[in-house]
Amino acid sequence: MIEPVLQALDQKMIKTVHALKEELASLRTGRASTSLLDRIMVPAYGSDTPLNQVATMNVPEPRMITIQPWDKKLIKAIEKAILESDLGLNPSNDGVVIRVPLPELTEERRKDLVKLVYKAGEHAKVAMRNVRRETMDQFKKMEKNKEISQDDLRHMEKVVQERTDRHIKEVEETVAHKEADVMRV
Repeated sequence: MIEPVLQALDQKMIKTVHALKEELASLRTGRASTSLLDRIMVPAYGSDTPLNQVATMNVPEPRMITIQPWDKKLIKAIEKAILESDLGLNPSNDGVVIRVPLPELTEERRKDLVKLVYKAGEHAKVAMRNVRRETMDQFKKMEKNKEISQDDLRHMEKVVQERTDRHIKEVEETVAHKEADVMRV
């Protein structure tokens, strides 16, 4: 009865780290990456659809992303969605392909991006602390119902804290890696 609770703790924390990595992948660094456009939704076929489901995206050069819509009628909608995003990109099209050049990041913009990276990392840590608290509440309830002893509860507190610390360390490493990536000129 203890192991399923610990497995749930690990699964939730792994999902939190994965969500953080996905969020950070969509933050712009100095190099072009199609993951930069993952959050962009395009109004297509009556609903908002992720850009990668209506077009093929490539990185032909280090500072350029090309987007080739499967339906040529979507070019204007895709272009508008990119312009309206918070990425600060200016796409252009030739009627067939949309080209999204990535301008050099200014020092000020890099610092703003680092702040976003830290903010995302802090959100992940808060989520992990919430998972830790929920797990400990489960163990306290088990102890109250005499399913586990007080010694087991104290032991579980240590185990839960060790696992939480391990996952928080992974978040910190991910944030540090992304910060270095953003600040690299």
